[in-house]
Amino acid sequence: MDRRSFLKTTALGGSAAAATTLAAPAYAQGKRTLTMVTSWGRGLAGVFDAAQKTADNITAITDGQLTIDVKAAGELVGAFEVFDAVTAGQADMYHAADYYFVNQHPGFAFFTGVPFGMTATELNNWYYHGNGMALHDELGEIFGLKSFLAGNTGTQAGGWFRKEITGPEDFNGLKFRMPGLGGKVLGNMGASVQNLPGSEVYQALASGAIDGTEWIGPWADEKAGFQEITKFYYTAGMHEPAAGLSAAMNREVFDSLTPSQQAAVEIASGHANVWNLSQYLMNNGAALERLKAGGVKVLEFPDSVWDAMYEASGAVYAEFMGDDIFKKIYDDYQASMTASSGWLTQSIGAYRAQRDRVLG
Repeated sequence: MDRRSFLKTTALGGSAAAATTLAAPAYAQGKRTLTMVTSWGRGLAGVFDAAQKTADNITAITDGQLTIDVKAAGELVGAFEVFDAVTAGQADMYHAADYYFVNQHPGFAFFTGVPFGMTATELNNWYYHGNGMALHDELGEIFGLKSFLAGNTGTQAGGWFRKEITGPEDFNGLKFRMPGLGGKVLGNMGASVQNLPGSEVYQALASGAIDGTEWIGPWADEKAGFQEITKFYYTAGMHEPAAGLSAAMNREVFDSLTPSQQAAVEIASGHANVWNLSQYLMNNGAALERLKAGGVKVLEFPDSVWDAMYEASGAVYAEFMGDDIFKKIYDDYQASMTASSGWLTQSIGAYRAQRDRVLG
């Protein structure tokens, strides 16, 4: 029995399979309401906005032929249950960070963020003008999904800590919240890594259940209130130099859409991807200044920590190289990053260095 067949026989999938059968006549009538489950608490700054923007775009582009009912984490299924809900047919689509699902397949991490990986510009280059979208589709098809990038947080901060990090040894035994392959890197450095939904992170940090956390960046972190608990903030991290967010639709549902509706889903997701990135970048600078004014100590990891993180990330990648799909995605991702980064460094990198110099 394959994975999808198994899921459809479970309690989660049983009602969904019946619903899919019953819903077929409604499809022929034209207007449809599709359920989007998300990994985000309702109103969670930026990430929930991206989900809602994707949904609103789809409805607007299709002139109301498709209405998307957006469910926050916990309203239908839990934050980390959205993948199974959609593959089983309990929901029609999800909006999430695909690196939450590395236990389904580690290749999903590349479509959010990986250690020492792509910036947002490099990720979009690969996705839209390289093989990124095709590889996302190839991986999703194994699980009965049709996936698109539909948001990006930009470069994420290294995180919040109860004390300064002076060397790699400070991660030994540290209880730290970090999902994806970045979390595995810290685990290799001795940290006790936790994978918590965004809506649970503040309470875990406040209670001492974790010693530190990464979330997104200054704007979202300020909204979450982490500065109320600790004042040590590292503004650059290795784990997510860009963090893509995904909208993934049950493939049978996607295939049942008209070609124009399918195009609407793709275009709606692409617009949300760019819109959300700009939302974060527009808000982060002012938020960082407010955090500093409130007493937050803005720091950078010492070189010894970066070196240890890089060494540990190599072991994480090596762990999965025996998987053909992972290696295929990794090789293509690295090749595209190399192709993009050279020009970006010599053009925008050089320009910004000179601009910052002359502006003081």
